[in-house]
Amino acid sequence: MNKILLVIQREYLTRVKKKSFLVMTILGPLLMGSVLVAMLLIDKVDTEVKTIAVIDETHIFKGKFKDNERIHFVYPGGSVDSVRNTSKADGIFGVLYIPATSNLSLLEKAVVLYSESQPGFEVISKIKFTLEKEINASKYLEAGIDEKKLDQIKTDVSIRTRDLEDKETSTPLTTGLGFASGLLIYLFIFIYGAMVMRGVMEEKTSRIVEVIISSVKPFQLMMGKIIGVALVGLTQFMLWVILTILVYGGVSAVMLHGKSDQEKVESMMKVSPGAQSQLEYADAMGNASSGKTDQFMDMMGSINFPLIIGMFIFYFLGGYLLYSALFAAIGSAVDSETDTQQFMFPVTIPLIIAYIAAVSVIQNPQGNVAFWFSIIPLTSPIVMMVRIPFGVPVSHILLSMTLLIGGFIFTTWFASKIYRTGILMYGKKVGYKEIWKWIRYHN
Repeated sequence: MNKILLVIQREYLTRVKKKSFLVMTILGPLLMGSVLVAMLLIDKVDTEVKTIAVIDETHIFKGKFKDNERIHFVYPGGSVDSVRNTSKADGIFGVLYIPATSNLSLLEKAVVLYSESQPGFEVISKIKFTLEKEINASKYLEAGIDEKKLDQIKTDVSIRTRDLEDKETSTPLTTGLGFASGLLIYLFIFIYGAMVMRGVMEEKTSRIVEVIISSVKPFQLMMGKIIGVALVGLTQFMLWVILTILVYGGVSAVMLHGKSDQEKVESMMKVSPGAQSQLEYADAMGNASSGKTDQFMDMMGSINFPLIIGMFIFYFLGGYLLYSALFAAIGSAVDSETDTQQFMFPVTIPLIIAYIAAVSVIQNPQGNVAFWFSIIPLTSPIVMMVRIPFGVPVSHILLSMTLLIGGFIFTTWFASKIYRTGILMYGKKVGYKEIWKWIRYHN
């Protein structure tokens, strides 16, 4: 045990003292803050206005297209061909041609936008929205339907969710929290698992391992490296969390200083694609009015953060320990980075499947897919973290934790058989058949 502790100490101190560790620990939050700043600045810098010339032969859409900060509509006279020929000289980005027709159903497929370059999504969606709105209004008029009465009849249901203790909850907030947790574990397993693999390969190719195992057993060396790198990962993660909070707070204070609550909400929505369709996002940002702030605080109160943080640490460590043992075995079996590809793919398949399954789990966190993928050790670190914020029965959590611990013990035992032989093998191209012999040899 003392020898394992010595290896852990060596691995931890060696890595945290490296300049690369310090640089990445500082750069990580700064890069995240820079992305936020860049997205806000890009939105301000992108002030190019595209002019769209509307040739409307139906005379239905005259003045109906509304300008915004980036799109300006004009209604020139003349034919579509003449406008197209002079559009470049006149500084016109595109020519929208709406042909004359008495059948509005045919008009839906007859509209054409001529442009020198491919128009962006914003231009297309704005034109499409206006066309659909006005065509529908004309159809209502032909059918003798009062559009105002129809709007009064339309129903827009907004469902508020509350837990059994009558606390406000938010599905978008819970979904984001669960998916972010699962994604972080997915990334950390890859990053720090690969770190273990490269560390083993470096010691093997430099022949330092021959000196080390003269006083330390191969299993002790493998366990020491795995646990040591795990502690490095936890240290870096905690520093990232602290620094990210500080950077995010500073960026928000500078970029949103002096803005009204509504302007703050709109600014945050711009850096979160799709958030405009979710009123809950404004609540989650805590920048809405005082009533919304109270509602947001009620939502936050319904989330069991101590459980989520505790489970994140457990599943991070459990998932990392399970996979890093396999990564260590791969590192011991090969002599170069290029040789790792054939062994990396089977190991990473369960992680990729878990990440894909997380999308289905978000849709139905209590379903069979969510249950089975959250208890299978190879996928549970990611999938269970996606489920936790939605509420998981204690029995499911305990079963998942037990199987994950058992899975780690099994993979460590399995990997140690490969590690003991592979760490001293040099200059030989290793395949699955050779590895199977190593496993059987130690039985």
